[in-house]
Amino acid sequence: MPADPSPGVVGETPARSAVSQQPDTATRAPRASVAGAVEVRRSTRRRKSVSAYREGGRTIVLIPARMSEAEERRWVGVMLDKLAAQESKRVLGDTALTERAERLSTQFFDGRARPASVRWVTNQNTRWGSCTPAEGSIRLSHRLQGMPEYVVDYVLLHELAHLLVPGHGPDFWRLLEAYPRTERARGYLEGVVAADQLPQPPTAPEE
Repeated sequence: MPADPSPGVVGETPARSAVSQQPDTATRAPRASVAGAVEVRRSTRRRKSVSAYREGGRTIVLIPARMSEAEERRWVGVMLDKLAAQESKRVLGDTALTERAERLSTQFFDGRARPASVRWVTNQNTRWGSCTPAEGSIRLSHRLQGMPEYVVDYVLLHELAHLLVPGHGPDFWRLLEAYPRTERARGYLEGVVAADQLPQPPTAPEE
């Protein structure tokens, strides 16, 4: 898979990680603004900084009170990705990576894609992953390590799909439609490509 560095946040005000930071006292009533256990707290004391931390089963995102609804939604997504990236830095070993690929195949491809091996490699700097169907082998670039789990899962599924369908024709992309975060993952990786000026990933054909 041709290589698709941070999500589309280049040039934006840096957001601080606030895992250990307590919420400001001058806040409006907390409210959930996106699906899932995410709570946004607006503060009149915040000017530009945005931070987020985990609290039990919830994610708390702290933003300036003057932010628009659209900015709020965008920053919630950015901060969720940042937290996910921090938490996924516990790198899976090759055995665990193979087991993960097998679970994904079972979940999305009815177990039809059966890799013989899945491993990290350090010699793929312009590709996120590659697959040799004749050997059943899948290799993922070490550059994926530390990216959100849903991005790694997408690349794994991309390569698993090649065990079933060669090339990037309509049948291939129909397989990936089963993964609900395909477009989000591709957007993340395309942001990496744009920042690194790497080749763009293959695109799905026009309907």
